[in-house]
Amino acid sequence: MDKVLVTIVGIALIGFIYWFFLMKREKAVEATDVLQINVEGGYSPETISLKKGKPVTLTFLRTDPSSCLEEVVMPEFRVRKGLPLGQKVDIALKPETAGEFPFSCGMGMYHGKIIVTD
Repeated sequence: MDKVLVTIVGIALIGFIYWFFLMKREKAVEATDVLQINVEGGYSPETISLKKGKPVTLTFLRTDPSSCLEEVVMPEFRVRKGLPLGQKVDIALKPETAGEFPFSCGMGMYHGKIIVTD
C-alpha cells in the first residue's frame, strides 16, 4: 500500500512541476494609454501587450525594498531607469516594430515581456 501511495504522489508532483514550469502561460495585459506596473517580488503584470506605433506610458511603482528591483532595463527600447522605493516612474514608449521584447531588473533576476502587435 505504501508503494502505491508514494507512486501516486510522485506522479502527481511530476505533473505539477511540468505544468508549473512548462505549461503555465501568463496572460498579457493590454495597455491603452497608461498602464501601472507594480514592482513587488517581480513585475505585475509581467506580460504587456502594446499596439505598434501607438504611444503608451508605463508607470512603475516599486514597493519592494530589494536592491535588485532598483531599476528596470528595456534593452530594445534603450531604457534603463531607476525605480525609487514608493515613487511612480513613468516610461514613455512608442513601439515601431512588432515582436516580443523582454525587460528585467538591473541584475537580470526578475523578468517581464512586452508584446507589440500590428
